[in-house]
Amino acid sequence: MAHFAELDENNIVKQVIVVHNNELLDENGNESEAKGIAFCQSLFGGNWVQTSYNKTIRKNYAGIDYLYDPIRNAFISPKPYESWILSEETCQWESSIAYPTDGKGYLWDEPTISWIELPTE
Repeated sequence: MAHFAELDENNIVKQVIVVHNNELLDENGNESEAKGIAFCQSLFGGNWVQTSYNKTIRKNYAGIDYLYDPIRNAFISPKPYESWILSEETCQWESSIAYPTDGKGYLWDEPTISWIELPTE
């Protein structure tokens, strides 16, 4: 199965749908993103881009409200915190401070720009 994301006029994902692989096959039996896009447009109209559940294309699987960046050819999730920075390699948001590796649970605290240990029972 293939997955396609519908984009609004600002390249924000409106929905993601599943399309049977047969709809992507060209005259030589090869999968074609263009064929999948044409199939989606024939059903719903709109602007469509293929996404990959296993992240083999466009760096991240698309989700509603994700941005499709055509320059990076990647889907980018909404920024979770103002202080976080986008990794150009993965197109995922990262904190400026590494997550602790001591095996305890932590939550990000934006006002202090730090990881706060979760209370234990």
